[in-house]
Amino acid sequence: MSLFCYGSVPAGGYKQDDFISKVVINVTVSGSGPVSRQKSPSSTVSGCYEWVEALISALIVVMILFVFLFRLDVVVQGTSMEPNYLNGYRVFVNCADKSFRRGDVVVIDAGGTKLNKRIIKRVIATEGQKVSIDSTKGVVLVDGKELDESLYITNGITKGRGDMQFPLTVDKGKVFVLGDNRPISEDSRYHDVGEIDTRYIMGKVNFLLIPFKGFRSR
Repeated sequence: MSLFCYGSVPAGGYKQDDFISKVVINVTVSGSGPVSRQKSPSSTVSGCYEWVEALISALIVVMILFVFLFRLDVVVQGTSMEPNYLNGYRVFVNCADKSFRRGDVVVIDAGGTKLNKRIIKRVIATEGQKVSIDSTKGVVLVDGKELDESLYITNGITKGRGDMQFPLTVDKGKVFVLGDNRPISEDSRYHDVGEIDTRYIMGKVNFLLIPFKGFRSR
């Protein structure tokens, strides 16, 4: 649509001032409806970069959680923790909690023993505590008191004393560990394992992932 507005033309033609004051307006509008605004390529690229940055940040957070706070990739190898943790079970490992107590099930890094492999054992005693084994009764004594381990194993099955000398006092910064399957477990009763330096403990087992049996460990 074109719109033309004309002033009257004097006989002598336009003077300069008249020309300035007499304006010809020509407005051309193409198409119908409101004029659409399209995003420029630069704004689209900027939005993509922001999305990628957010994704990378999220991935970094997830990696930190999986490496430093907890692990989902630990699988039980062998039968030393039967009947509670069978070969092939996958466990949830809490790497943040370093307050180890009697009864905790822990994952020990390969560098923590002479076995040169990652192992899973149960904490029996912590630094400063005195450990002994009564092979006749099949019980473990800590600070002279028999342990009641009926929560996770049958009492009276700890017959073997290994090749360590008992009684022994757990050194500072270390823990004494045993496997639940006492007749076959290679643990702190043997020199190849011995007392475990807590710096080599990856974390505590909180619960089973596969098969899932609730958010509690035994």
